[in-house]
Amino acid sequence: MALKDVRILIVDDEKFYRDSLRNILDGIGFTVVAEAADGIEAVRMFLTHRPHIVIMDVYMPVKNGIDATREMMALNKNANVLTSSASDCPSDTNAVLKVGAKAILKKPFEPREIYDTIKQVLGGS
Repeated sequence: MALKDVRILIVDDEKFYRDSLRNILDGIGFTVVAEAADGIEAVRMFLTHRPHIVIMDVYMPVKNGIDATREMMALNKNANVLTSSASDCPSDTNAVLKVGAKAILKKPFEPREIYDTIKQVLGGS
């Protein structure tokens, strides 16, 4: 699969992080199909756009990343959710992995880490 064919949904309540991530993903060559600012909007965008990858913040108002990831996994057991977090608290990141997230991306974002993680999750394609 070519990089431009990889469809990504960005989920973060902070516009700064959404913009930062979009710039990195665009620079790598991935296609950002949608953005969401909370978990409810994220699930709606997930159903609408059927992304290959969801990059999901843990802490958000309305519905957090753990609950949104759980819901996405219930809708599609093969969903590829990557958690993004600035937290070093293992209980938070472990909770998201436990409900089905495939990997954790640490804030601030590193383009190489994002690229490598997405390639790994998609099976090296």
